[in-house]
Amino acid sequence: MNRKVLVCLSFLLISVSAVAQKPQKLTTNQIYEKIQKLNFLGTALYVAAHPDDENTRLIAYLANKVKARTAYLSLTRGDGGQNLIGSEIRELLGVIRTQELLAARGVDGGEQQFSRANDFGYSKHPDETLAIWEKDKVLSDVVWAIRTFKPDVIVNRFDHRTPGTTHGHHTTSAMLSVEAFDLAGDKTKYPEQLKYTDTWQPNRLFFNTSWWFYGSRERFEKADKSKMLNFDIGVYYPLKGVSNNELASIASSQHLCQGFGRLTTRGGQTEYVEFLKGDFPKDKKNIFSGINTTWNRVKGGGEIGDILYEIEQNFDFVNPAKHLPSLVKAYSLIEKLEDEHWKTIKLKEIKNIIEACAGLYLEASAKTSSATPNSSVKVDFEVLNRSTVSMDLTSIEWLPAKSKVEKNLDLLANKKENFTENLSLSGISYSSPYWLSNPWDLGMYTVNNQELIGKPETPRPIQVKFNLMIEDIPISFTKNVIRRYSQRDKGEIYEPFEVLPKVTTRLKDKVIIFSDNTSKKIAVEVRSGEANVNGKVTLKVPSGWNVTPQEVDFNIEQKGDKQVVDFTINPSATQSEGNIEAIASISNTMFDKELIDINYNHIPKQSVLLPSKAKVVRLDIKKEGKSIGYIQGSGDAVPESLRQIGYTVTEILPESINENSLRDFDAVVIGIRAYNTKKVLQFKQKYVLEYVKNGGNVIVQYNTNRRVDVKAPYTLQLSRDRVTDEHAKVKMLAKEHSVLNYPNKISDTDFEGWVQERGLYFPNKWSNEYTPILAMNDKGESSKKGSLLVAQYGKGNYIYTGLSFFRELPAGVPGAYKLFANLLSLKENQIK
Repeated sequence: MNRKVLVCLSFLLISVSAVAQKPQKLTTNQIYEKIQKLNFLGTALYVAAHPDDENTRLIAYLANKVKARTAYLSLTRGDGGQNLIGSEIRELLGVIRTQELLAARGVDGGEQQFSRANDFGYSKHPDETLAIWEKDKVLSDVVWAIRTFKPDVIVNRFDHRTPGTTHGHHTTSAMLSVEAFDLAGDKTKYPEQLKYTDTWQPNRLFFNTSWWFYGSRERFEKADKSKMLNFDIGVYYPLKGVSNNELASIASSQHLCQGFGRLTTRGGQTEYVEFLKGDFPKDKKNIFSGINTTWNRVKGGGEIGDILYEIEQNFDFVNPAKHLPSLVKAYSLIEKLEDEHWKTIKLKEIKNIIEACAGLYLEASAKTSSATPNSSVKVDFEVLNRSTVSMDLTSIEWLPAKSKVEKNLDLLANKKENFTENLSLSGISYSSPYWLSNPWDLGMYTVNNQELIGKPETPRPIQVKFNLMIEDIPISFTKNVIRRYSQRDKGEIYEPFEVLPKVTTRLKDKVIIFSDNTSKKIAVEVRSGEANVNGKVTLKVPSGWNVTPQEVDFNIEQKGDKQVVDFTINPSATQSEGNIEAIASISNTMFDKELIDINYNHIPKQSVLLPSKAKVVRLDIKKEGKSIGYIQGSGDAVPESLRQIGYTVTEILPESINENSLRDFDAVVIGIRAYNTKKVLQFKQKYVLEYVKNGGNVIVQYNTNRRVDVKAPYTLQLSRDRVTDEHAKVKMLAKEHSVLNYPNKISDTDFEGWVQERGLYFPNKWSNEYTPILAMNDKGESSKKGSLLVAQYGKGNYIYTGLSFFRELPAGVPGAYKLFANLLSLKENQIK
């Protein structure tokens, strides 16, 4: 790879980590590409179910080669996946994956949209998916996306005609897209949306097919391709120094929490789309064939096109500022367009180009990274015109308040203007992810504001509108208020500016298990959102539970500081479960939220507000042994769950395992996907098996079946077998086995209340040394007996389980705790 490509790739990677934080600073190559895009009036919508489902090759091709406005509609935010980079799961994982999608779009040039569907985990059939999702609501969201984005072409990632052959969410996304294609243009369907938008009928609908959907390359070669279009998506972009498939690989690699980091690829590569509905294009190499994508598409666009096509054809890469007079003239004409849709899109695009050509720098940086509603914050402004074009800053406006401050500053060439203003946050709402603001259920998020539906994230709480006069034409530029500062060991840092509560509370453990009647001390962390905060904290407990004291005072002087207050909870006398809530009060105002910071290098810092509560479970449970070794895999909360019921858990780095490091543990547990993610385990497995052979007890949790060897002591073959219905009937195959009897008697009731699934990636073949303990299956499928296998090896026990303990224990499922305690307590002389 030559130096130019390396530099460009490095620039892309650096840019991605700062997406939505650092201001975009365009090179003249990038300005020219934006002018090309400005001159293309065509739109494409790509539809699938999850983050990382999207074909970044085709999205990048449409956005960069074709120059179409391109978006990916992901029906879910990927909340049901696993997390390879941290401990966040469910809704917090959805926040991470949302930002990873935005980072991917920042690379491939697309935009991002969502529906309100909640990713509840793997689904085997659209019938199951639509029984949990509210079909009419998700369908309305797809219609809304079509009506607001107004695509000329829609491309489905999956085949709507093959239910039951892949993830139910996948097929459902295609089925809903096919249905919405016809509904979006019908004013009698979802008429409530027409208060905010108009009906829209796309021109054509495609399925992004490939050999994979045909089962083999040979079958695909023989397939009828008369209704297929194909493109070489390996095209090279000299202005970028990379090819389209390199760009796509970098975009896909943003899905780090799902382990999508990958090598870049180069060279010709053919992509196929199968025509499904609408008008068939005459040119099978052009997905927009027959659709007017020029400025003549809109009334009054011809004059605009004359100006902008000339700029494109004669663009000055050395001095782009020379085009500003023509760009400003075109801007004025776009403002007069009757077509509000294209007017809005093209005004935004041309303003970005004008800003870049002028070397215009506009920044509003708060003195602090957060403030509270109805307070005020000082904001530093920097305004700089790096061109010789006549320009004035007439005023600034705060949005959404629309309060204006007159400025009337003459922006001389390369003369920086700095000033500070005091910003009032009166009436401003918190800046947490909007889809988490209301209670949600297994299948759907609750979003009542129609105009928020589909947006990837909450609009920033405060924006500044810079009102300028450029060449005697008024043009405004809107910027988010951010926080810019530096650290000696990190350099310049940009963070989102947040509006957060005066005080938040946090219960460290989200599930608290009481294994007997003994009371527990519960710590509540109180965190201040401003200086000099004082009030009281109370702990609300379920009926039949008691807490002392009734309230505790807190007093915090510094913003961001924390104070820990303690309560003692006495559980109910009998087995029960419920929620406790930590509530702070200041002058009769109640604060019941926890602030969760999510901070990874590859995405912007996220501030999430969720209800400050925890699940409490009074559980009758017995156990043997005390000291547990835990070898982490991709990361889970099982160790803390085991500590909840009285085990001493030592987390072990795989690299540190040797012939002596395991021998003192009563049992050793290997975390989820450990053999997938910790390659060093294959070299340490001899010590693990020696520990078992000498009388140890090892529990191996699930691993995916792709290119992995868990190096079990006897033959064991992993598969993709799974049971996704968390209510599926469980049959006890080995009723007399100690695993089901000692020290806790396991009954049918212990499989009630499970969440998301029974388990995944069960073995489907094993040698006679293993005893299958349980059998279960999803509706219409054969019985799966590989969810829990136990084998004696030497004096000890090797246990392999695909049961989703990593979900059930953090969710406080009593039966899962009892069964896991039995696994940990298993001894040689107890096996029957």
